[in-house]
Amino acid sequence: MLNEDNNKELKPDISIPAQDVKQNFDQNKNVISNISARVIAILAAVSLVAGLVGGALGIKLMADSASVRKLLGNNPVVANSSGQNITLTEDSAIIDVVKKASPAVVSVVISKDLSKIPGYGINPFNFDPFNFFGGGSPSNNSSNTPNVQQVGAGSGFFVSSDGLILTNKHVVEDTQASYTVITSDGTKYDAVVEARDPVNDLAVLKIKISNAPYLSLADSSKIQIGQRVVAIGNSLGEYQNTVTSGIVSGIGRSITAGSSDSSEQLSGVIQTDVAINPGNSGGPLLDAAGQVIGINTAIDQQGQLVGFALPSNDAARALASYQKSGKITQPFIGVRYVMITKDIASQEKLPTDYGALILRGQNMTDFAVVPGSPADKAGLAENDIILEVNGTKVDGSNTLSSLVQKHNIGDTVSLKVYHKGQEKTVNLTLGEAN
Repeated sequence: MLNEDNNKELKPDISIPAQDVKQNFDQNKNVISNISARVIAILAAVSLVAGLVGGALGIKLMADSASVRKLLGNNPVVANSSGQNITLTEDSAIIDVVKKASPAVVSVVISKDLSKIPGYGINPFNFDPFNFFGGGSPSNNSSNTPNVQQVGAGSGFFVSSDGLILTNKHVVEDTQASYTVITSDGTKYDAVVEARDPVNDLAVLKIKISNAPYLSLADSSKIQIGQRVVAIGNSLGEYQNTVTSGIVSGIGRSITAGSSDSSEQLSGVIQTDVAINPGNSGGPLLDAAGQVIGINTAIDQQGQLVGFALPSNDAARALASYQKSGKITQPFIGVRYVMITKDIASQEKLPTDYGALILRGQNMTDFAVVPGSPADKAGLAENDIILEVNGTKVDGSNTLSSLVQKHNIGDTVSLKVYHKGQEKTVNLTLGEAN
């Protein structure tokens, strides 16, 4: 820069007062602080956006994973018989149940000497065009010639290592027949019927064996509608250890099982859509942990995939009774009844939509009230309605049978009964079913 007065070149003054330096420093510091704050804000915003994007991606991945698990049929965590929690996929659960349970499931073969059946071997036309048993013979055959044939089959399962087997009573109800147990490896054993339940469709068999694989009985009061179940049995009496699976379709059902010649009323049974066929009777219904929750006992022939199983708690009581006394004892009051529903009450114009209606069966011997029974001694009669047992309402959740079985033989119970238009209270002492 030039000075017009003396034409001397001037150098800029680079010296700055200390006060000005401090002021400039403070200003620069503020500028830097502002810039830093903006940078931090920007970085925080970027981090927030990244976090949101990452979180959304994580949620999507979790949802996709859940979808995959759903497609694969993963089941929730299940407690096994040792109380340990195990996570199972649907396929692995069924496979594991089958591997665990199949060795403990047996086939029960029913045989009979047909030569001892009245009329066997008598054929006035000297031929047998309808050979139902595969053992028909010309009329000149001697009835003294033994002709043992298989006449039926069922299933069962070990409940102890020393050869105790649970099955249905109707599988081994013929006292004139002989019974053979075939284990999963094909070995045959002569079986003895140790006990038949006088009330329920249960029986205990015994074979001579040691270290038999056996199944545990679960608490059937904890089963839920919709839970996965597996059945194993001698389907059609031909296909040993057939496996089928499904769900629990209903609980606490009351059914009449059997034929017109011989029928039995069963209460509190489990309904399932598992494929159950003749020959499956007496086999186990298993949960996802491989424990028995029911004993397959009946099918509804008018429907498809409508089967029924006795709850394992009933079997546990019967087994405990046998182990204690050598027989299965049950308390009873001695009536034949049907559980009342709203539909039955409406159709029959009954005064109540709950309770147990005492009725006779189709056969002459199917008494509404068993002669000489506790109910007979207490004055109960056909068409009476048992409304309560010891103050508990008799309904679908608490059937008459289940309420009676909570007591012991010899206990006195109080019944509220609807009798000829009036309610009354009746006290009776429970007897032993024969």
